[in-house]
Amino acid sequence: MNARDEILARARARQAAATGPTHTPGDTMPCTPRPGDADRFAERLADYRALVTRCAPEGLSRSVAAALAGVPAVIVPDDAPREWLAHYDGRVVTDVDAADAVLTGCAAAVAETGTVILDAGPAQGPRVLSLIPDHHICIVRAAQIHADVPDAVAALRSTAPQTWISGPSATSDIELDRVEGVHGPRRLHVILVR
Repeated sequence: MNARDEILARARARQAAATGPTHTPGDTMPCTPRPGDADRFAERLADYRALVTRCAPEGLSRSVAAALAGVPAVIVPDDAPREWLAHYDGRVVTDVDAADAVLTGCAAAVAETGTVILDAGPAQGPRVLSLIPDHHICIVRAAQIHADVPDAVAALRSTAPQTWISGPSATSDIELDRVEGVHGPRRLHVILVR
């Protein structure tokens, strides 16, 4: 066995042995929301040029359809609730390269920083789903919003691969000109479910 195979074998063994809280689609990470956290979260996301739509649980599928209006093909995690797409008229694809947008849930969110956290858990899919399509629609439930980073970190599965998203992917060149979509979606749309 060469060094590469040995490292990969150890990583796979460690991942297989890792344990953490299990969740089913639609579950939220443990959180005690504080008044104003959802508003603060939405404000921070807006600062990062993300779009935020709010809805009641019974309006979620219509909000998803509105967010996907004009999007011909979307990819969703295999275990995402199918009712999310009940009013969507486009195609659901399985090839990430054929998708114009991705629809995911999240593991947690942070009010203080306007951050959405994915950990490859239920309704989130593998990390690549949130990186390749140009448009990411993410469903965040108010009960998943933590006041600050330490609260969110305490609720996350520490052994899971995490993706922290604070607005659309952006970077600046040497002249400080903002360039969007370099390492992820150019557009982030969060559907905040009360």
